[in-house]
Amino acid sequence: MNPFVHHQVINRQGQGFHDAACGLNRHQHKIPLAAKIAGTCFLVVLVPVYLYTYGPTNFLWFCDAALLLTVTGMWLESSLLISMCAVGILLPQCLWLVDFGSNLFGFHFLNLTSYMFDHQLPLFTRGLSLFHGWLPLLLVWLLVRLGYDKRALPAWMVLAAGLVLVCYFFAPPAGAHLADPNIPVNINYVYGFNNQRPQAWANQNLYVLLWFGVLCLVAFLPTHLALRRIFAATRRSA
Repeated sequence: MNPFVHHQVINRQGQGFHDAACGLNRHQHKIPLAAKIAGTCFLVVLVPVYLYTYGPTNFLWFCDAALLLTVTGMWLESSLLISMCAVGILLPQCLWLVDFGSNLFGFHFLNLTSYMFDHQLPLFTRGLSLFHGWLPLLLVWLLVRLGYDKRALPAWMVLAAGLVLVCYFFAPPAGAHLADPNIPVNINYVYGFNNQRPQAWANQNLYVLLWFGVLCLVAFLPTHLALRRIFAATRRSA
């Protein structure tokens, strides 16, 4: 047997094993399975409890929609879905945390978290809503693992516009008197920041357009620009 031929065969086999190993590394999951299962288990508990307590319209809130999208994005390892959620809720959830903290110390700031101190709601149900606190941290961690997708801003704006329109035309307005007081009204604040009555300083149709514009310019766009810059710098330094 020609020893040179034998050596070439061994080399080819070694190269084949190396290529196979590289292929496995390229297809390694970026998000641990344990994290995906934990997120899914949380939804398995939260979704039926929220449906029973608040009804299906509660999932029209930006934060609740983002939670569902985040877990979906974890399983798909979709940078776009995770980036969309980050653009949409990172800044609003910071306000939620500030408001929650101020309420803990007896100060009423924006009244975004008053329901967390409503003793008529079960403590377990209110405890589930603490996801508003850890979801931003989860999203940042997922962005580190998956990277930021620059398409997130227009994609989230389309989704947010759809949610705002549905809330405005089909969900109960501010001041609605419902048989079940736990059914959310004024979802995503399309009628102003007072759930007891709609805002009165502008035509309501005009207000919805202005409110969406404010969200885009004050919340979504700055978050997008910041994340794009941060993760672009991260890629350059990697």
